[in-house]
Amino acid sequence: MELGIYTFAELEPGRSGAEAISPEQRIANLLEEIELAEQVGLDVFGLGEHHRPDFVVSAPAVVLAAAAMRTKRIRLTSAVSVLSSDDPVRVFQEFSTVDLLSHGRAEIMAGRGSFIESFPLFGYSLNDYDALFSEKLDLLLQLRDHEEVLWNGTYRPSIDGRGVYPRPVQQPLPVWVAVGGNPESALRAGRLGLPMALAIIGGMPERFAPFAELHRRAAREAGHDPIPALSINSHGYIADTPAQALDESWPYASQMMNRIGKERGWQPMGRHDYDAAATLRGANFVGNAEQIVEKILFQHDIFKHDRFLIQFSVGTLPHAKLMHSIELFGTEVAPAVRAELARRAAPA
Repeated sequence: MELGIYTFAELEPGRSGAEAISPEQRIANLLEEIELAEQVGLDVFGLGEHHRPDFVVSAPAVVLAAAAMRTKRIRLTSAVSVLSSDDPVRVFQEFSTVDLLSHGRAEIMAGRGSFIESFPLFGYSLNDYDALFSEKLDLLLQLRDHEEVLWNGTYRPSIDGRGVYPRPVQQPLPVWVAVGGNPESALRAGRLGLPMALAIIGGMPERFAPFAELHRRAAREAGHDPIPALSINSHGYIADTPAQALDESWPYASQMMNRIGKERGWQPMGRHDYDAAATLRGANFVGNAEQIVEKILFQHDIFKHDRFLIQFSVGTLPHAKLMHSIELFGTEVAPAVRAELARRAAPA
């Protein structure tokens, strides 16, 4: 199983209402996080796209290009690219460029977007939310698979057999589909033979097992072999002790989740809820290294997934604590998970 990190590069005030760090410093910290993730042996680092004042990355490919010049091995992906409100030609060109800079380590994780700010910003209607994604994903895959494209659509001008450059190192450039709670999205990814990134940030993980099965079944019925990969993406934080992990992360996670929850009409999250989510059958991976290993393996029994990505920066955690969490993930959690999965896979 590949193990990695994703982040939205939050820019929130700290637990005492202190002034947020500058965007310049947050980007500098982010590049250090990516470098450290590689140094401790993690496989993937992903950046989400947002168009809000509380997140610093609106152009993931630009930051990933900078990271490509400071790393040598770790895979670099968006998490996600809001394809519905972007131009697939530019998305493909940008990530092809990252692929060239990184010598074949770029990926696109395409999604419809759980935040909606990009739609009015770029002149799109939320009434076309799903149709925009379906059409633009089709174009992105055409661009990936063919150097010259002849394409007609409804929401973007047609392309009359023109070439799109540069071409990436990887053939094909990996494209994942990010899925939240929509069964049709899982079916679409499977039918297209695309790997799926399933976000689990609330509820019991068993509830999401049908999404994995829908994805695999749709891929089998469409004749795809091998079955495309599955990633589980979740919130978490790792510290030296279980209590420390909960106490250190709670003020920042609750501040962000309750602020966003207020925007969306969610019930406020209390400390009891947060602690419950950190138990074995909860959604969050918050605890010491031993607990996180146990929980990753527990979910692997459910999903048999190929990749696991964790978002540590749910709220603007102090940089030093975030770096320590990355270090623990790479040096203690990852080796233990890999060893146990290798043991399970070995012939009896």
